Amino acid sequence: MKLTLGFSPCPNDTFIFDALIHHKIDTEGLEFDVFYDDVETLNHKAFAGTLDITKLSYHAFAYAADKYALLDAGSALGFGVGPMLISKTSPQPSPKNKELSFGEYVSHLTSQISHLRIGIPGKYTTANFLLSLAFPQATNKQEIVFSKIEDALLNDEIDVGLIIHENRFTYQNNGLKKIIDLGDYWEQQTGCAIPLGGIVINRKLTSDVQLKVNRLIRKSVEYAFANPKSGLDYIRSHAQEMSEEVMYKHIDLYVNKYSINLGEEGRRAIDTLFAKATEERIIPPLPSGLNLYVTE
Repeated sequence: MKLTLGFSPCPNDTFIFDALIHHKIDTEGLEFDVFYDDVETLNHKAFAGTLDITKLSYHAFAYAADKYALLDAGSALGFGVGPMLISKTSPQPSPKNKELSFGEYVSHLTSQISHLRIGIPGKYTTANFLLSLAFPQATNKQEIVFSKIEDALLNDEIDVGLIIHENRFTYQNNGLKKIIDLGDYWEQQTGCAIPLGGIVINRKLTSDVQLKVNRLIRKSVEYAFANPKSGLDYIRSHAQEMSEEVMYKHIDLYVNKYSINLGEEGRRAIDTLFAKATEERIIPPLPSGLNLYVTE
C-alpha cells in the first residue's frame, strides 16, 4: 500500500522520517510518496485534504481536524523552542529604566510594535497564533516564507520578523536583535510545553492503517535517536546549506520525547492551546464530540 506523506525539508523532519522512507526499519508493507514543502504550504494542503499523512502547524490543525486525526508520534513540542520576534534594533528601554516583570514587559512592547509591519511565516502557523495571543493589536502582518524573513528585515521591507526553525540560531549573525521569545510568553501563561507542529493522518484511512503509521513513525524516531548520524547526507541535502552544527542544534531543539509519544503531558499542552485559541477567538470552536487523536 502506498501513502502520500508531506513534511518540511527542515532537519527535524528529515531526521524523524529518514528511517521510514529509506526502509531502515520494517515498514510493514507500506510505501510512501514524499512531498517536501514549507509548513504553511503543508497547512493549506491539509485544509484541502490532499495528503494521506502530513506535518502541519497545531494552529492549522484546528481548521483541518474534521479531515485528519493527530498521531502520537512525530510531533514538535518542547520548552524553550518558541518562535521569536526580531528586528534591526533593540526594543526601547522601559520607562525610566524601571525593572519590569515579564508581563509588564509584554505590555510595554505592545505600544511599540502594534503599528509596525510584521513579517510572519504564515497565517496558520503556531508562531502566528502565539503572536496573536501575546499582541492582539499587532495586525499589520505580511506573510513571508520563513527562510526569507531575515532578508526582508535587512532590506527594510518589514520592521519586525517572526522567526521559526533554524533562524533561531542564525539571526544574530546578521546583526539582528531579539525583541521577545514568544515561547517564554506561552510557558509563563500556561506552564505547558509549546505545541508547534504535529503529524496528522487522513480520517478516511482505516484505524488499522492509522495505528500502523503511528507505530512506524515512532520506530523511525527511535532509530534516528539510536543512530543520529545515519541520515546525515539526507538531512544535509535538504538543509539549505546550513552547517552540520546548526543542523544538529535544530534537531536537538525540536526532536525529543514528545516526538516519540505525546503522552499525557503533550496532549495536555495541545488541549490547552486549543482551549486558549478558542477562548480568544483565534480559531473557531472545534466540532462537538470530535476526537482529535488516533486511538486504539
